[in-house]
Amino acid sequence: MALTTVPMRAPRFFDCPDPGAPAAAVEAAAGLAARPADVPPKFFYDTLGSKLFDAITELPEYYLTRTEAAIFGDHQDSIAAAIEAAVGREVQLVDLGAGNGEKAERLLASLALRRYVAVDISVEYLRGTLDRWQQRHPQLDVVGVGLDFSSRLVLPAEVGDAPSLLFFPGSSIGNFAPEKALHLLRQARCACRGGALLIGVDLVKPVQIIEAAYDDPLGVTAAFNLNLLRHLNRLLGADFDVRDWRHVASFDRVASRIEMHLEARRGVTVRWSGGERRFDPGERIHTEDSYKWSRDRFEALLCAAGFRTLRTWTDPRQWFAVVLAIA
Repeated sequence: MALTTVPMRAPRFFDCPDPGAPAAAVEAAAGLAARPADVPPKFFYDTLGSKLFDAITELPEYYLTRTEAAIFGDHQDSIAAAIEAAVGREVQLVDLGAGNGEKAERLLASLALRRYVAVDISVEYLRGTLDRWQQRHPQLDVVGVGLDFSSRLVLPAEVGDAPSLLFFPGSSIGNFAPEKALHLLRQARCACRGGALLIGVDLVKPVQIIEAAYDDPLGVTAAFNLNLLRHLNRLLGADFDVRDWRHVASFDRVASRIEMHLEARRGVTVRWSGGERRFDPGERIHTEDSYKWSRDRFEALLCAAGFRTLRTWTDPRQWFAVVLAIA
């Protein structure tokens, strides 16, 4: 008897630039010209930057990914049951900042996905993620959305209008200042179309633990930060020499955030198409903040955004939380 095979579906892809946002080169140049210089963290994520971030998540100092994964492993059944009660058995999963998709794939064992929607700013890296997902799950409807959701979270109509589970792991919400986090979460409430949000949140903990996670002794985080300059060289035609700069990370106790900067080792003038900037020794380019939340403050933020917290799961040390909230 001849064996029959079911053909593999092909992933669909939608590139969705924000028509109201400035061009990437314009935004990056404005950040370099600002006083002090401030380049948004989305410019970390060219193809190499995405791969370097994947490497960061493997570091022993970077507790976030490991601790969040342990929460999902320890509470897999209760998380799945809570999701099913909130949005039903067959779930459309919208993965914000999908990266390599590994975090979302952990949910597959306990959820019946009818569609996987991967959203990421790094378009070429995202295409590779979609291909791998489709090969591993040939009958799943796999959709990619190239989108900078840090400025505007609006999904294409082709994704459908059914309630969705928005998945935002890794404490990426920490990259947004509180007022911007509130704006993003309000957009997420609309994007889930009456569904739910499953989000990872890094909690306040001893400063030495936090700082080590953003300044590892192998220098992988430093390479990730410095790679932003190479990305700017390509994007702007700039002439940054990474040897002129060093990675700096420190925790601001008052604001409850880690701050990452690139600091000039010596006086240097950087030129790009249409502009230039003199940096004095010790002058910095701000590249990222990562806010750390208490459970009460974060649940209040969700409430202000129009969500109601259903369940919160944490690790035994209370370092990290996974929160399920409904619109």
